[in-house]
Amino acid sequence: MRYTIDSFLDLPKFDTETATAPPKVGTFDASSLPEWDFTGLYNGMDDPKIEQDFSQAAKDIDKFEKTYKGQLDGLLTSNQQNAAQRAEILATAVLQYEAMSDLLGGIISYAYLVYAQLATNPERIKFLGDVQERLTELGTKTLFFELELNRIETAKIDELLTFDCLLHHAPWLKDIRREKPHQLSDELEQLFAEKSVTAAGSWTRLFEETMASLQFKLDDQDLTLSQVLNLITSPDGATRKKAATSLSDVLAKNKRLFTHVTNVLAKDKAISDKWRGFEDVAASRHLANRVEPAVVDALEASVRKAYPKLSHRYYALKAKWFGVEKLDQWDRNAPLPNVETPDISYQDACDIILEAYAEFSPEMADITAKFFDNGWIDARSREGKAAGAFAHPTVPSQHPYVMVNYLGRTRDVMTLAHELGHGVHQYLANQQGALMAPTPLTLAETASVFGEMLTFRSMLKKTRSATEKRSMLASKIEDMLNTVVRQICFYSFERKVHLARKDGELTTEQLGEFWLEVSAESLGPSVILNEGYEHYWSYIPHFIRSPFYVYAYAFGDCLVNSLYACYLAEPDGFADKYFDLLKAGGSQHHSELLAPFGLDASDEVFWDMGLEAISVLIDELEALEGQ
Repeated sequence: MRYTIDSFLDLPKFDTETATAPPKVGTFDASSLPEWDFTGLYNGMDDPKIEQDFSQAAKDIDKFEKTYKGQLDGLLTSNQQNAAQRAEILATAVLQYEAMSDLLGGIISYAYLVYAQLATNPERIKFLGDVQERLTELGTKTLFFELELNRIETAKIDELLTFDCLLHHAPWLKDIRREKPHQLSDELEQLFAEKSVTAAGSWTRLFEETMASLQFKLDDQDLTLSQVLNLITSPDGATRKKAATSLSDVLAKNKRLFTHVTNVLAKDKAISDKWRGFEDVAASRHLANRVEPAVVDALEASVRKAYPKLSHRYYALKAKWFGVEKLDQWDRNAPLPNVETPDISYQDACDIILEAYAEFSPEMADITAKFFDNGWIDARSREGKAAGAFAHPTVPSQHPYVMVNYLGRTRDVMTLAHELGHGVHQYLANQQGALMAPTPLTLAETASVFGEMLTFRSMLKKTRSATEKRSMLASKIEDMLNTVVRQICFYSFERKVHLARKDGELTTEQLGEFWLEVSAESLGPSVILNEGYEHYWSYIPHFIRSPFYVYAYAFGDCLVNSLYACYLAEPDGFADKYFDLLKAGGSQHHSELLAPFGLDASDEVFWDMGLEAISVLIDELEALEGQ
């Protein structure tokens, strides 16, 4: 039972120069948009129920510890009971463990959500930190459970898993066995868990609080990171350049801190990997994602091979539309020139998404309506609110929450559809219970990207003018490039950093060189990497909070492109198979979940098929030229 923030949410997808963030230049009024209703969790940070739940959890954990610690081997292998009785003992223990996970998970979920609403508020920062420390202290008392289970012979555990009382939790128990080769002694595991608060956790917190406090100068304005990122997608070229320059200037001033944080966390991970016996720098992430290294290697190879026909080709087209030979990096995600993009009201966005989802499946629309109707969405932009967007599953006894910063752009509609796709997935997977509802990152992006694709295709179908169609296609292609090409570029950068860190501390200049190298490869010859761009690696939160997380986005996007092709080819019965995939949560391996669709992620052809979908959209865009 190990509680870290990234265990509970979908991190916002950051591409450099882009983020859904307040405020936007224009007239969109976000003041009336919905905020979260937390009454299902707690009524405030001072709600007595929080202490009551902590107290109950402490009592449950003490009882659990007294009953099972140091006794599991005897209870589960003793000849005094038959196999059926031993299976019942294990089933009872797992259910108790799961109930404690749900209870404590609800507390940390609330603490994080409150913090995300106002991430610069000292009281909320302290509340989250205090809750995290208390959960770590309680969680270390249950570490013995998984450790002792793994010391029992595999054959003896496998015998118990054949009984009905354990069939539901058998996948979770088998997953624990996969951790066995990397398991340490009880004392070392406890030390790692307790030190996490002051080791990696403290450096991550320093990074996040530093980022939240940075001020970026633009003319006479002081801007936050979220605000300056937003202005790098301004329709005005001069504004984009000023914002990009301000971003690089401030990052450069703080380069010593960010370089040090990166060095410390890379070394911290290397120490953990060495003790746990992980040979490759990304191996621990692959294990957590329940994905074979060869599958990720095939994904990376396919995407890098496709750079020329995807990103290189697209940015050459965009440079031509801008009337230049090469795009400055701050123009890469700029709106197309001379294209009006009117605001879309939040209510219209809700209607667009519900209609798109209902066309695919009425059940999907019904679940989505719960988010709109019950205060499960926080959409209003406000100073101090966390940037980006995410979906937070909380725990199975509650419901998911979605956060966006809705500003009325078409891209914001897509972001809302993306996060609601996550929400539907989390809502359906919750039936699996606290231990098996969490979906590996590689499949966690499936529903979100699929929901986004449904919404995009629905909106595109209703677009009448060629100009609007070009704008929508360009926006979608850029989002897909940011999801696939850029995230694999990020993955390549991380590999360079962690491999080089083995030979000693890295300088800011080395990090900048790595960044420019992978960026040039992924973006191609039609994008200029202007002076100052070498610092842009330093604000990507995934590198700090969740090393090697980023390939999950590319995995999810390519997977969905392949799934969507299956849907178009054989729509009858597809929705039922798709919902079975979502309801499975983390209870099945990706190979089992994809088998009904005839898909195999270990085959490079699978990834090529997903990447071809992006190429086809670029074909559609090219065909509109001159119209």
